[in-house]
Amino acid sequence: MTEYQDADIRIARFRWRAWVALAAVVGAFGLLALRAWHLQIREHERYAAQAEGNRTAVLPITPPRGRIVDRNGIVLAENLPVYALEIVPARTPDLDGTIERLSEWVSITPRDVQRFRRLLAESKRFDSIPLKTRLSEEEMARIAARLWMLPGVEIQARQLRRYPLGPTAAHVLGYIGRISQRDREAMDDWPEDKVANYRGSTHIGKLGVELAQEDRLHGRTGFERVETSASGRAVRRLDVTPPQAGETVRLSIDVRLQHLIERLYGERRGALVALDTQTGEVLALVSMPSFDPNLFVDGIDVDNWRALNESLDRPLLNRALRGTYPPGSTYKPFMALAALELGLRTPQTAIHDPGYWMLGNHRFRSHGEHALGMVDLRRSIVLSSNVYYYTLAHEMGVQAIHDFMAPLGFGQLTGIDLPGEVRGILPSPAWKRATYRTPEQQRWHPGETISLGIGQGYNSFTMMQLATAMAALASGGTRQTPHVVLETLAPGPDGGVTSSRVQPPGRPLGYRPAHVQTVLDAMAAVTTEGTSARVFAGAPYRSGGKTGTAQAVTIGQREKYDARRLAEFQRDHSLYVAFAPAEAPRVALAAIVENAGFGATHAAPIARRVFDYLLLGLYPSEEDIAATQRGQSAAPIGVPRRIQDVPWPPADQGAAP
Repeated sequence: MTEYQDADIRIARFRWRAWVALAAVVGAFGLLALRAWHLQIREHERYAAQAEGNRTAVLPITPPRGRIVDRNGIVLAENLPVYALEIVPARTPDLDGTIERLSEWVSITPRDVQRFRRLLAESKRFDSIPLKTRLSEEEMARIAARLWMLPGVEIQARQLRRYPLGPTAAHVLGYIGRISQRDREAMDDWPEDKVANYRGSTHIGKLGVELAQEDRLHGRTGFERVETSASGRAVRRLDVTPPQAGETVRLSIDVRLQHLIERLYGERRGALVALDTQTGEVLALVSMPSFDPNLFVDGIDVDNWRALNESLDRPLLNRALRGTYPPGSTYKPFMALAALELGLRTPQTAIHDPGYWMLGNHRFRSHGEHALGMVDLRRSIVLSSNVYYYTLAHEMGVQAIHDFMAPLGFGQLTGIDLPGEVRGILPSPAWKRATYRTPEQQRWHPGETISLGIGQGYNSFTMMQLATAMAALASGGTRQTPHVVLETLAPGPDGGVTSSRVQPPGRPLGYRPAHVQTVLDAMAAVTTEGTSARVFAGAPYRSGGKTGTAQAVTIGQREKYDARRLAEFQRDHSLYVAFAPAEAPRVALAAIVENAGFGATHAAPIARRVFDYLLLGLYPSEEDIAATQRGQSAAPIGVPRRIQDVPWPPADQGAAP
C-alpha cells in the first residue's frame, strides 16, 4: 500500500467519525429541542400552575362557631376572641428548650405544660398545638419581638368557645374539644365536601347540643390565596373567599328556670325534666351535680379530669337521659290507668288493704305496714296503697304490664334530639331470657311480677321517660316527642330563621277520656289531701302529682327500713311526677333526688317552685331556696319575687368544680 493510499484511508475514517459525531451532536440538540418544545408548549399550563403554586398558598379560614341561646335569647355558648401561643412540633428542633425559654417571657403553669404534652401525644407533628390559650397584650408583644429566634412558635388569633354560665345546663349544652384521632377516623366515612369543610378546624362538638347540632354550628370554611416568600411566609394576600359563620341554635330551655332548679338541688344528686305537654318542648333538663364545660374546650388537665371522673357523685353522668331508677310509687297512676283500660278494675272497685299482701308464703308489705282498710282507685293513689297494686299486678301479669307501658315510653328511647339517651328496663319474660344465661335465671317467677306493680323489681327508667309518660297522661293520652331545639337562626344580629323544628304530630294512645280523667283527678287530690298536700298548701292554682320512694337497695321482707343504719348511697330515692294546672295541663315534670328519702320531703318541694315560676312568674326567696336545699321546706316561705326583679346574670355564674 502506497503512502497516498494510506492517507486516503485515514481521511475517509476521519470523515466517517466526523459525520458520526455531527449526527450525535445534531441528535442531542434535537432531543433538547424536542424536550424544550414538550415542556414549553405541551406542558406549559401545568408547569405554569406549579410555578404559581411555588409562590402562592391556599390557606383555610376557620368560620366562627354559631352561638347557642335559650328560648328567651340568653346566650349559653359564644366565642371569645383570644391570642394563643402555639407550637408546631415538626418545626421545633428543641421542644423542651423552647418551652423553657418561653416561660422566661410568659407565665406558663405546670397545667399548661401537662395539657400541651397530652395534646402532643394525640396530634400530628405538623399540627399547631396550644401551649397557652390566652395571651395578654404585654405577653403577646414579648413573644412577637422574639419570634425570629423561636422556630415553630406561633401567635394565632383564635375564637375560644366560652360558656358564660359555667355549669348551668352543662349536660344540655355539652362542650367542644380538639379534634382527636378518633374523630379523624370517624371523618373517614364522611362525604368529601364535609371533610373539606373541616380543613383548618381544630375543634368539634363532643356532647350535648354541641354534638347534635354540629353541622349547623360549625359554619362554612373560607379560603385565602396568599403570595409567599422563599421561606414560606405570607407576604401578600391575593384573593379571599370569606368563611360563613355557624348558625345560632335557639333552645326550648328557659335557662333562668334551669338555674333556679340547679340551685334548689344544692349539693344533692338527682335530675328533673319539665316538658310542655302540648308540644314536647323541654323547658328544663337538670342533672346534678353538674360540671364546667369551659374546662374541656382546649383539653382538660389531669387534675380536673381525675376530680370529675373519679368523683362518687359522678358529675359527668347526664342523669336525666342516662341515669335509670325504679320509679317507685310514681308508677301507680299508670298502673291505675292500665287497670281501667284493660277492664280489670272500675273506679269503684275496692280492695282491702291490711298493710301487707301474701303470695304463697311470701309476705309483700306496704311501706310502714299501715293498714288502709278498703281502698278504691282514687284512695289507692291519694294514700299510695301498695296492696292495691300488688293485687293488680298479680291479676295483669308481667306481659300485660309490659305491653301497656311500652307505648307510654317506658323502656323505650323517647327520641329526644340529644345524644346518649338510654332505654332503661321495662321487664318481660323475653327480656329476662335475653339478659340472663342459665335456665333458672331466665325463668320468670310469679313473685317478680308483684313488685312491678309498685314500680320496684326490675323496673328501671330515666327521668326523661317518666316525664314523657306524665306529659302523655296529662294531655289526655297523646304522646309527644320531647325536644330541646326550637329553631336555628342565620348568623348576625338580624339573622332570620333558617330552620324551625318540624314537630311530628303527637301519637294518640287511644285511651278513653273518662279513664284518663279519673286518674288525673286522683292525682289532683294528692296535692290537696294526700302525700304532697303540705307542699302545695296555699297555691293559687290546682295541680296533680304523685310522690314516690324507690329503693336503691333491696330490704328484706322481715327487715325494717332505717335510713340511719344505711350508707348514703343505699338510702331510698325521692321522686315526684306532676302536672299543672289541673284544669288544662300545660306543664308536666318528673324529678328525683337520689338517696334522699320520701318524695314529699325532697322532690315535691322542687316541683312546687317550678310550677310557681312557670304559672305565676314567681321566684322563691333566698330563705326558701336555702331551706329547700336542705330538704326542710314544704310550702314556700319568705316573700317570693317576680322573675324580672331577680338580678341576672347570677352572681355565681361560671363556677368550676
